[in-house]
Amino acid sequence: QVVGGKVKKPGKRGRKPAKIDLKAKLERSRQSARECRARKKLRYQYLEELVSSRERAICALREELEMYKQWCMAMDQGKIPSEIKALLTGEEQGKAQQNSTKLAKAGKTEANCSSP
Repeated sequence: QVVGGKVKKPGKRGRKPAKIDLKAKLERSRQSARECRARKKLRYQYLEELVSSRERAICALREELEMYKQWCMAMDQGKIPSEIKALLTGEEQGKAQQNSTKLAKAGKTEANCSSP
């Protein structure tokens, strides 16, 4: 065939396969398999850590839920749990401390802003 002034031989299109050394090809294949196994191992480690952290979070939430259930049962019986009393009094004290802390921080910020 003559195409554009050039003679072309009939056959397959595209690049001709390079003559690759069989040993090099096998070594690349082995290296690729090693890397694949390493990635798989890391992925499974990550997933196992994720599952264990979620399980710990679930246990903590279940314990917290049980504590709230006990508090509710005590309040249904007309008793106020000491923890709730501490929370309520702690909130009042905490608000006073927060206000004093905010004022102190505001004073420090003003001092820092005014200094060159």
